[in-house]
Amino acid sequence: MYRFKKTISDEKEIRGLVGAPSDLVRNKVINSLDDGCMDFISKSPFLVLTTSGEKGQPDASPRGDHPGFVHILNEKQLVIPERPGNKRVDSLRNIIANPRAGLLFFIPGLGETLRIKGRAEIIQDPDVLKKMAVKNRLPELGIAVEVEECFIHCAKAFIRSKLWQPEAWIAEGKHPNAARMLFTHAKLPGSTMDSIQDRLDESYHNRLY
Repeated sequence: MYRFKKTISDEKEIRGLVGAPSDLVRNKVINSLDDGCMDFISKSPFLVLTTSGEKGQPDASPRGDHPGFVHILNEKQLVIPERPGNKRVDSLRNIIANPRAGLLFFIPGLGETLRIKGRAEIIQDPDVLKKMAVKNRLPELGIAVEVEECFIHCAKAFIRSKLWQPEAWIAEGKHPNAARMLFTHAKLPGSTMDSIQDRLDESYHNRLY
């Protein structure tokens, strides 16, 4: 393992290098969803959910659906539908062990993101879940988050990465091959890259909801 020449574990030293946040940054954090935050969430088709387990092991999970798929109950509570996935339920297991969670909402084409921190719990409430039904299918579960901190995050990462600029995207056929990676990692007896790709395609086509 590579040994770094120097590591920093003191916030004072970090501040000496990075500096202090501006008044705008210090004062932008609110503890509930105002109209602007609700509007942002209603137009967002994608978020990243961060959780951590009992021993602190972190995880980040992508969640996506039609714009506004996250249901806002009120200024302090929102619910993320739990759609069919790979059944690892990493996020759900983490929430049971440690309810602290973070959310990062994206809107395609917009550089700014919305960050939320709060307390999560797993719910099975038909009156709430039916509001997130798709094709007459209710999610089996939902992840309810009580908002404790909420703020808009600047667009610098998107400007640097050119994430929303098609001319900067990787050319078709040059992307990493997920089936190849799964074939290499899982080493399932009798499997081939084609058979794994077929499994992925079937899941994407038939098991979104």
